[in-house]
Amino acid sequence: MSVVNPITLQVAGVVSFYMCAALVMVFVNKAVLNNSPDLPLLFLLLQLLIAVTLLHASAVLSKKIEIPKFDVTVAKKLVPVVLVNIIGLVFNTLCLRDVEASFFQIARGLVLPLTILVSSVHTRTTPPQKVLLAAVVVTTGFFIGIAPSNSLPTASKPSLLSLFYGVLSSLFIALHAVLIKSSLPHCNNSTIQLAWWTNFGSALFLFPAVILHGEVSLIMNHVQGRNWDGTVFFWGSMVTGLFGFLLCIAGLLSIKITSPITHMFSSAARSVLQTLLGVWIFKDILTVSRGISILVILGGTMFYTWIKAAHIPPPSTPRAEDVESARAEGVPLTAKDNDSETQDTPPRYKEEK
Repeated sequence: MSVVNPITLQVAGVVSFYMCAALVMVFVNKAVLNNSPDLPLLFLLLQLLIAVTLLHASAVLSKKIEIPKFDVTVAKKLVPVVLVNIIGLVFNTLCLRDVEASFFQIARGLVLPLTILVSSVHTRTTPPQKVLLAAVVVTTGFFIGIAPSNSLPTASKPSLLSLFYGVLSSLFIALHAVLIKSSLPHCNNSTIQLAWWTNFGSALFLFPAVILHGEVSLIMNHVQGRNWDGTVFFWGSMVTGLFGFLLCIAGLLSIKITSPITHMFSSAARSVLQTLLGVWIFKDILTVSRGISILVILGGTMFYTWIKAAHIPPPSTPRAEDVESARAEGVPLTAKDNDSETQDTPPRYKEEK
């Protein structure tokens, strides 16, 4: 009788955890936005506040997690990454509100090409031809998906505004990916600390927008009225806040324990499941062109991941550990560690908020 390799079980568990958390996040988000389409910013603000609260609760329960002390100097240095994060989240939420769940993958299909473009501009380098080919494939898939189709009813056709939201969401995700590397040294190379700063700072920037958009008065009118089911909004906010926090952990574990190829294939499988569940739960319409578009986008993305994985050079120097890893191993964090850059990404929000 063969014994299952514990490492295989660990990888399978982490990948399943990541996929489930991401799927729950998307579909509960969509359900809440369908129920309360006029409260997208307040909904997002509640998610951020819940994430900050859970980070504090986790720090109480585990010594491996450290919440940073508020430092004005550090806060000023992190303003760019926080602003880019919250703007991207807002456009991401508006895009999901205005398109079908099965189309969401297509609407944000330019994440990879825009990330390659922004990274090339930032580093002033020209990508290899294979990387450019992957970007062209993904971009082709995006345009296949948004091409007009007479077989779709009017209600299922995405508006130009919703596509604009999707493109802007993709652009700010790309900018965020570039800013992460320069932001981590300001947080002791700690992804947890950067997650706290990002969520807390995003909530601070978003709060005035919620007021100016009139969503506080809107929810007061909804609560006083009799035609609004607030249960979906409030419970949905709690669930997405919790799963948004879990998605932070799931994404980190998936990248840490699995290989980039495994992580990308799990993301691809999740995208297919997301499309099928969108058709089943929300009765979305999946046309042949949309199906081809999703497959082309996933194919180009996996091709890019294979290229990057095949050309990863061996590390020349040991990677600086973050503050949580150092504390867990009893190793003091040196000033040199604080100034080092890592390739880690912080919890939230590349998917899939």
